[in-house]
Amino acid sequence: MGLFKRIKNTNTPLIRQILDLVPRWMLTRCTSEHKSDKGCSKYKTYDQFVALTFGQLNKCLTLSDISTGIGVSEGFISKLGLVQSPARSTMSDGNKKRTYKVYESLYNKLITHYKHILSKRHQSHIIKEIKDRNIKLIDSSIISLCLSMFDWAKFRTAKGGIKIHTCWDDTMMIPDVVNITPAKLHDRYGLKQLVFVKNTIIVEDRAYFDFDLMMQRIIAENVFVTRIKTNTVFKTIRELELPNDTDHDILKDEIITLTSAKAVKTGVNQVELRLVHVYKPDQNKVIEIITNQLDWKARTIADLYKKRWDIELFFKAIKQNLQIKTFIGTSENAVKSQIYIALITYLLLQLIVRTVANKKHAFSNFVEKIRICLTFHLTLDYVCNQVGEGAKRIRDNPQAYLKLQPDLFS
Repeated sequence: MGLFKRIKNTNTPLIRQILDLVPRWMLTRCTSEHKSDKGCSKYKTYDQFVALTFGQLNKCLTLSDISTGIGVSEGFISKLGLVQSPARSTMSDGNKKRTYKVYESLYNKLITHYKHILSKRHQSHIIKEIKDRNIKLIDSSIISLCLSMFDWAKFRTAKGGIKIHTCWDDTMMIPDVVNITPAKLHDRYGLKQLVFVKNTIIVEDRAYFDFDLMMQRIIAENVFVTRIKTNTVFKTIRELELPNDTDHDILKDEIITLTSAKAVKTGVNQVELRLVHVYKPDQNKVIEIITNQLDWKARTIADLYKKRWDIELFFKAIKQNLQIKTFIGTSENAVKSQIYIALITYLLLQLIVRTVANKKHAFSNFVEKIRICLTFHLTLDYVCNQVGEGAKRIRDNPQAYLKLQPDLFS
C-alpha cells in the first residue's frame, strides 16, 4: 500500500499513523457535505475526529481522560496535527452540536475506498458450492442505556437502549451498511435496503421472516436463508434424500409451500420453498432453515446459516474492545457520533491486521498492543510483528542504569 514503513522508529506517534489511514481529502469532503465546521473557530471536525478516535484506541471513559491524554505535551499535540488540545467543555459542545452524519458518511466512504484491499485479504470460511458468490449477513444488536440519562432512547418502561442494525459483507468481512435506531424498532424495519442485486445470498435470523419481503427477494432473484417461525403453516410437497455416510446433523430436507392466509395474499404460496432441519448438539435443539434455493446441497444451506456467527463475533469484538457501551455524551447525536467513530476505528484496525501483521492475532490482544504503544514513535510494522510478550534485554551497559539516584523527597 505504500503506507507502512518496515523499520522500527519513525518521527510520528503510532496514533498519528493510524489517523493518516483516513485520507485528509475524504474527511474534508465529508465536512463540506454536512457543513460540520460552520460556526466553529477552534474545535473543528478534524479535531473532534482525532479526539474521539484517541478515546476509542486509548479506552478513555470520560472527556477529561481524552483532554488530559492529548494535552500531555505540546510536541504530542503538534504531532497529531492539532493547534491545541481540546478542553472538556469544548468537546461536550461539539458532541452535542456537530452532526453524527459527517462520520456516517466518512465510514461509508472508507468502505468504498478500501473495499478492494479488504476483499482481497478477507479470512472468511469459503463454501465450495457457492464460491465467489455475494453473501450478506443481516442482524442487529441492542446496547442498553440508562433511561434517566438517555431519555430519548426509551425502550421499555424503566429501560433505555439503542439498536445497531447491520448488513455484513462476507467478502470484506466488515459491515458495509449500518443504521442506528431506538431499540424498540423491530429488526424488520431497521435497514432500508433488504433486497439486493441479482444472485445475492442473504442470511438472517427469523426476526426478518416476512412474506412480503420473501416475495420481493424472489422477484429480485435473491437467495434468502433464514429460520422459519414456529407458528408458520406449510404443506410438505416431497422429502429429499440425504447422504447416508455424511452430514448426520441434517435430519430432514423437504420441499414445502406456505399455506397461511397471509402467504396466499402476498402470492408466496405459489412458490416452492425448501426447509432444512439441522440438529445443533451444543444447544441440543433442532433449527429449521427455510430458503428459496432448491438445488444446492443441504450441507451448503446449513453452512450458510452457520455463517451468522461471523456477525455475532463482530458485535462481541466491538463491544469488548472499543467504547460503545460507555458513552462520553448523553445526547442522541453524541452517542451516534461515538458509535460511528468506533466503526471507523474497527475498520482501520482490520486494515492494519490484514495488511501489516505477518501472523494471526486475537483481535483483543491486537487492540491492547495498539493501546499500549499508542503514543510511542514506532512503526505499525514493528508494533504488529515485533512487540510482544517475553523479557527484553537492553543492549547498553546495564550498570549505567543502576547508579543510585538522589532521594527526590529529601
